[in-house]
Amino acid sequence: MEPGNLQFCDLTGGDLEPLFRAMKPIDLTLVPKTDPLAIYRYRDGMYAVDLLTAAVVHLDFFTWLSQNPSDPAAICAHFALTPRPTDVMLTLFTANGLIESHSGIFHITPLGREHLTQDSPWNLAPYYASLKDRPVTKDFLAVLKTDKPANWGSAKDALDWHQAMATEAFANSFTAAMDCRGLYLGQALATRLDLREGTRLLDIGGGSGIYACSLVAHHPHLRATVFDQRPVDQIATKLIAQRGFNDRIGVQAGDMFTDPLPRDCDVHLYSNVLHDWGVPEVRQLVAASFRALKPGGILIVHDAFINAAKTGPLPVAAYSALLMHSTQGKCYSTTEYEALLSEAGFREFQFCTTAADRGALTAKKPK
Repeated sequence: MEPGNLQFCDLTGGDLEPLFRAMKPIDLTLVPKTDPLAIYRYRDGMYAVDLLTAAVVHLDFFTWLSQNPSDPAAICAHFALTPRPTDVMLTLFTANGLIESHSGIFHITPLGREHLTQDSPWNLAPYYASLKDRPVTKDFLAVLKTDKPANWGSAKDALDWHQAMATEAFANSFTAAMDCRGLYLGQALATRLDLREGTRLLDIGGGSGIYACSLVAHHPHLRATVFDQRPVDQIATKLIAQRGFNDRIGVQAGDMFTDPLPRDCDVHLYSNVLHDWGVPEVRQLVAASFRALKPGGILIVHDAFINAAKTGPLPVAAYSALLMHSTQGKCYSTTEYEALLSEAGFREFQFCTTAADRGALTAKKPK
């Protein structure tokens, strides 16, 4: 789950009931005529500059690293940082060509040394100094040191995003934002998956149900259940009915961390869900799916993925900075996901790209 915009959304957190009534269902097998990739990237990568600013202006990270090539543990120890946000920071700087890793030791690159260290005549750190008091830049300093996510949008009087999802106003606006993003991404996902052997899909943390709707629209033999917490389940019920899928898609209210998952499904989907959580939570969720899935069933992770070497892609590394700021998670690498899925018992991994820097990783539960 994580925000965008919607043809009927009210991002002020107001009542969405008039907008539900006004929504005109569209054919979910259609795709837009133009490519919105650049628009996605502006929004997804907007926090990356603040993470770079925090490192340049507040930590003078690159000057220190130029003199002290180090592994992540030593970097954390020197700057009093925590591992998850440090990993996101190092991946972002690697993807930008500012640092590089050799056998687990990070070194500054010629680009980073020439333009981001204090002893270089080409140092650009003063160019970033005027940004040092931006709210998100200051948030990143706190997140790096505490591993505690900042409030959504840096609002000082706001709840943590997960707590806020239990409130009707935030759940409405957040779910609406995710729905408009899914209207496009769901089509790309549905066309890349081979679900001929699937019969029933469980969309875990499924929000508005847009991905479940997209998948059953493209795969007419599928039936689905959207599993999400209250009050999101009520929003999903309305939107699924508006889109004309209430005869093929049901909604079940539940907490994916504490409530048992339905056991009648042979396809599980986590679409833009796991990136909101840390490793312990991801481990718990994929283990729960393994237990609940029918033998031979398929798990689908639809997300933005860091590559196996953790050198990029740059747009995903930038998006990971946003997630690190506001959630307990990050964009995981394909290697990290496969390790967690293997630990749970899954096998036969396959990966494909979809749209807007996203992809799908599938895995099977052995028969």
